[in-house]
Amino acid sequence: MSTRKDRAERNDHALLQAARDVLAEDGAHASVAAIAARAGVGVGSLYRRYQTKEELFQRLSLLSLDHWNEAAEQGLADPDPWAGLTGFVRSCIEFGQGSLAPVAGTIEVTEEMSAKSRRGDELLDELVRRAHASGDLRADVTAIDISLLIEQLGRSPVVDQLRKQGRDDLLPAAAEARRRLIAIALDGLRPGHDPLPGSPPGDELFTGRWSVQE
Repeated sequence: MSTRKDRAERNDHALLQAARDVLAEDGAHASVAAIAARAGVGVGSLYRRYQTKEELFQRLSLLSLDHWNEAAEQGLADPDPWAGLTGFVRSCIEFGQGSLAPVAGTIEVTEEMSAKSRRGDELLDELVRRAHASGDLRADVTAIDISLLIEQLGRSPVVDQLRKQGRDDLLPAAAEARRRLIAIALDGLRPGHDPLPGSPPGDELFTGRWSVQE
């Protein structure tokens, strides 16, 4: 028999999926009503649990950070540094990691969010360090490069457009094309390519974007 806590967790995960979809379409202007409708959750019941839109997005951010950290820990448990790193990247991409990016800088980052984010940075740094040490990851790729790559590949414009158009007949082909693009991107992380252009990106392009601007 499901408990109230179980139902709340299921609703949270449904809201996270709905938020990813609605944010992909509407960006930071996504409404709570649209997210609730997509998740099949009543707006009234949602506001009984989350008093504000900011509180909802803070909770969804924590769920997203939890997945990132769990995926990274699983990657570090793999004795193969390359398999561990790419397994982490694929897991995050499939989850839609980074899809909450449109709300970056619009909500307050709580201490719990900061702590989980710092832990995620430490885990990814170790994944990258191992892959560099084993010679599987090109030397000029940084942890921020990996983070931004995940964010860029976390959504598929083609898949999103086809879903919006109701073209379910084309979704399998689009999903396969997306898997191919992910494989191409991951192959680009291997040594033996031309040097990457410019300087490595700084943290201001990733975690730093979440600071609320006065």
